[in-house]
Amino acid sequence: MLKTIYTTNYTQMIIRFLKKHYPIIILLFLTSCASRKDIVYFKDIKNKYEKEILVDYKTFFEPDDLLAITISSSNMQGLEPFNLPAVSFNAIPGSVVGEQKQLTYLIKKDGTIDFPVLGNIKLLGLSKIEATQLLKEKLSVYIKDPIVHIELVNFKITILGEVNNPGTFTIPNERISIIEALGLAGDLTITGKRNDILVIREQNNKYKYHRIDITSDEIFNSPVYYLKQNDAIYVTPNNAQIKSSSYNKNTPIWVSVASVLVSLVILLTK
Repeated sequence: MLKTIYTTNYTQMIIRFLKKHYPIIILLFLTSCASRKDIVYFKDIKNKYEKEILVDYKTFFEPDDLLAITISSSNMQGLEPFNLPAVSFNAIPGSVVGEQKQLTYLIKKDGTIDFPVLGNIKLLGLSKIEATQLLKEKLSVYIKDPIVHIELVNFKITILGEVNNPGTFTIPNERISIIEALGLAGDLTITGKRNDILVIREQNNKYKYHRIDITSDEIFNSPVYYLKQNDAIYVTPNNAQIKSSSYNKNTPIWVSVASVLVSLVILLTK
């Protein structure tokens, strides 16, 4: 008789606990279950399948871009006025070893740079090829067969949300796809929504928003497949992750306790 009462009390306690916390238990169960279509990338791609990339890649210069511009020629005489000097700085404070760094040109809000001898030159909206040709034409008055090299030194992107390594990344070669960018950020976490990735782009003094689905091969034709300088990427968390954030961090501990108690009830009622 005593054993029956003791067992009944434990059973009622476990039932009350499960009733109180059943949403958490259900949530954890659902979180652990994800369908293939929600996880697998490029699921539309078949074997021996080809898809033409219709997106053209070009970098157009924008305000606040920093440009390293080097002028050279077969005849090096007279080039010095057209090249910014390299300056020395200490990468480590207090170090006696200096590092050489070339000065850069800032594209101002009006779209121009201050170029030695030539004065203000408008580069806003030009591609690297167009800007190179423009400088060649202006320099040819002073230099025979000028060679112009332009490098965008502050090409950066920001990746936030459900990725393993969020942050801001500097891109050295001025060309990066959305796939490569997510690779830089350590790929999406298991709770990131593959079909709802937001790309924020500033263009013509406006913010433009694009949502892409990396589980579909249509991503290759997206206007944001190739990223531009200062693009921001946000990976949306799935519903389970959003709901779980409202629960206490000790939830897994309570679920473990519940499992032990359930096991105990089973043993006592045998």
